[in-house]
Amino acid sequence: MRDHVIAVDVGTGSARAGVVDRQGRLLCRREHPIEMRQIGDHIAEYDSEQIWTATCIAVREALAAAELSAERIAALAFDATCSLVLRDAQGKPLALACENGATFDTIAWLDHRASREAAEISQTRHPLLAYAGEAISPEMQIPKLMWLKRNRPDLWVKSGHFFDLADFMSWRATGSTGRSLCTLTSKWNFLAHEKSGWSQDFLDRIGLGDLLTRGGLPQEGVAIGQAIGSLTEKAATELGLGTHVVVAAGMVDAYAGALGVLGSIADQPDALEQRIALIGGTSSCLISFAAAPHFGKSLWGPFFDAVFPGQWLVEAGQSATGGLLNHLLRLHGEGGEPTPSRHRQVIERVQALRQTEGQDFAARLHILPDFHGNRSPFADPNLTGAITGLTLDSSFDGLCRIYWRACVAIALALRQILEAMERSGIRPERLHLTGGHVKNPLLVELYGDVTGRELVIPDTDDAVLVGTAMNAAAAGGLYPSLAAAGVGMAAPSRSRQPDEAKHALYESDYRRFLAMQRHRAELDTL
Repeated sequence: MRDHVIAVDVGTGSARAGVVDRQGRLLCRREHPIEMRQIGDHIAEYDSEQIWTATCIAVREALAAAELSAERIAALAFDATCSLVLRDAQGKPLALACENGATFDTIAWLDHRASREAAEISQTRHPLLAYAGEAISPEMQIPKLMWLKRNRPDLWVKSGHFFDLADFMSWRATGSTGRSLCTLTSKWNFLAHEKSGWSQDFLDRIGLGDLLTRGGLPQEGVAIGQAIGSLTEKAATELGLGTHVVVAAGMVDAYAGALGVLGSIADQPDALEQRIALIGGTSSCLISFAAAPHFGKSLWGPFFDAVFPGQWLVEAGQSATGGLLNHLLRLHGEGGEPTPSRHRQVIERVQALRQTEGQDFAARLHILPDFHGNRSPFADPNLTGAITGLTLDSSFDGLCRIYWRACVAIALALRQILEAMERSGIRPERLHLTGGHVKNPLLVELYGDVTGRELVIPDTDDAVLVGTAMNAAAAGGLYPSLAAAGVGMAAPSRSRQPDEAKHALYESDYRRFLAMQRHRAELDTL
């Protein structure tokens, strides 16, 4: 009986695979690291074949640990970061760089090399930009491709396929060059609600009139919950699975998380409109759904059919949240490598110091968390972070004070984003949290208390994999629809109410936060 699925999540630093049953229970999970080549703070690249190899290792290990026959697997689905894979007409990697035996053919999602191109696109004020928050981010694929054509014409003339990473994984698994509606609508400026999803006028205006030909891009996408193909013999052998396994259209990782935490109400459109999925990892994404489109500056979307059929999705976010905390650990003399155990040590000491010092703990330290630009509400990749209130304290406790106030700053920025979403007509009553931030009790507490909203946390610590499994289950026929899979496989959750007294105390922090933003803007004009 084929009643299990495999979900694969390709994150910033690893590929994770989980074996999931029809009820949504994650039976086993395995992880394998992937290498990212970074130069400064703007260049980041992957080797896509290394990602595939890491995925195969993780899948085989997860299946073995679950002690399950490959015959029991009905379907497979991938989610991934919105990284850009470059291939030639024969499907071979187009090397941006070669180093230590690796061929770096993939521009990472967090790569900001195309900041200038993104600004140029935004300055066109093309009507299509209304569906991108009125400004294109350098993390989207179109500015990256504009950069490629300008700066690496040697690669452009050889190109045959441009893939979002999730679509590359599906192609590598099935041989199908079909693309997911999820990736096309959210990262490629494809308008799924229009008869012709691509705007040739827009592409011509920015010098990418030949994009569809060069990139092997289709005129239509494959919906989430639908199959894109079945495993080829080669892929089946590499993954340790059978060729009967159906492969679902791939998903952006954050959207898989949104499906994982909101799947239980997938058949309740009115309830969906009152919730926001908060996916917190290296960066953070806030995702909302509605029956009607909502527009707003710095809000990515609205995207039609990106996850749930007939629903519009709006995304907002922060470019560096968990990544900021990692950076601060590396930066401080008492920090070190940002391993889970090191984070736990810092968090435990923060909690102890808060108990001792109360609300005065690090109260004069203030941080702007835009160390990698600002997605929302300013849509400015060139904004920078700031810390005020520093002393000569270089001790471990000094690090803990900075770490705590960085967590506060991340939560204050979240509140500001929610206010921007409200101005666009979105009315979130609850935040559904998933991702690595679930494991950080400081962030969990602050997200509720600073925003004044109820926080819903799934009992599974991996709702991203569960959301991807829901996609696989629908595509593999274990459920008749994506909504049915969402309801049938959703994990139980617990709720945390905000502390109203603490919410009031954070008002002064929020006023200082806004003042620091004004001062930063003033300094930039001097």
